[in-house]
Amino acid sequence: MPSVRDWSASGLAALTGTPDGPPDISRAAVLGQARGVASELSGHFGVTVDAEELLAGRAALLGLRRQGRISAGGATRLLAGRDGWFALTLARADDVDAVPALLESDVPIDYAWSAITEWAGRRQVGDVSERARLLGLPVGVLGETAAAAPVVRRHGNRNPFRDFAGLLVVDLSSMWAGPLCGQLLARAGATVVKVESPSRPDGTRRGERRFFDWMNAGKLCYATDFVQPDDLRQLLAVADVVIESSRPDALVNRGLGPTDVPGRDGRVWLRVTGHGTDGERAHWVGFGDDAAVSGGLVGHDPAGTGPVFCGDAIADPLTGMHAALAVAESLQRGGGEIIEIALASVAAEYAALPLASGDNVDPVGKPAAPVLSSRAAELGADNAQVQAIIRERVTAQC
Repeated sequence: MPSVRDWSASGLAALTGTPDGPPDISRAAVLGQARGVASELSGHFGVTVDAEELLAGRAALLGLRRQGRISAGGATRLLAGRDGWFALTLARADDVDAVPALLESDVPIDYAWSAITEWAGRRQVGDVSERARLLGLPVGVLGETAAAAPVVRRHGNRNPFRDFAGLLVVDLSSMWAGPLCGQLLARAGATVVKVESPSRPDGTRRGERRFFDWMNAGKLCYATDFVQPDDLRQLLAVADVVIESSRPDALVNRGLGPTDVPGRDGRVWLRVTGHGTDGERAHWVGFGDDAAVSGGLVGHDPAGTGPVFCGDAIADPLTGMHAALAVAESLQRGGGEIIEIALASVAAEYAALPLASGDNVDPVGKPAAPVLSSRAAELGADNAQVQAIIRERVTAQC
């Protein structure tokens, strides 16, 4: 049975529901299944992985709370169309700039959300999402995505796995899901190199520093030019694991895809996307909150007026955990694989779990902040050390 008490105590109930109503306990089973994944990770990595911390830790660090149809982080909203619900994210400056094109009307920034709400209410959600996606906006139609396991394809030779401490992980990802996967591998003992472009670093560097530190402390920070990426190509060639969260063709267009750069035997290449790599979905942008809605993972307003957000960008930490597990299992098989995992598909797996019912009678705990023992390095601080690692590995391969 789903544990309502655990859901309430974890702080996740405090992040789900309407702001002026009781917390929603209907998704209590999510924590139970996430704990199972965390237990598997703990077994593989030899360190304790705490599901409650991973799911609610960002909210605790940032002081977030439940806001009903406004995401805990504030950038995403659940909106009604004529025939259903969808979530739209305006997290980036480019997203806000695209609003007039979306509405085909000039709208003052202060009235953007009210204008979008009125505009969408007169349209079918399919039409809304199609137009938003043409403009590159992150949008998720409620329940449009089915649950799906990570896609695993053989690519290259296998290599017997020995120890996480001997692994070199190249983390090209940003934001939350990919960096969390890299952070878990670092906790297991792997050397993880966080790669960023000086002109476009991880967006979380500019936000709450404690969240960036939580995801990236313990990684070597390497700054490089993705336009002339000769040194990056060398790094990818000597890596044991590569993590990326770009659109499927972004790295390929620069000659940096998994089939472009010959790899070591046993290399595992992980691709984290919002909606997958096939067909039109490959071009859909997804963030944690809108991807969760796409997968159907939402809470419920007790008044019966519609869905509310579940947790804080919950598709991100869930996907980060499942990605780390998929990498660990691939390494145990000897690697030589490409793994593709999508936020919306992971969310859909959790959306299919049975709902808890009844009123919550237990005290609702606040999200607990993780203990931060160190800070992440500054951009490019470890370039010399990473170059030395590349030279050492190239020499060893000769």
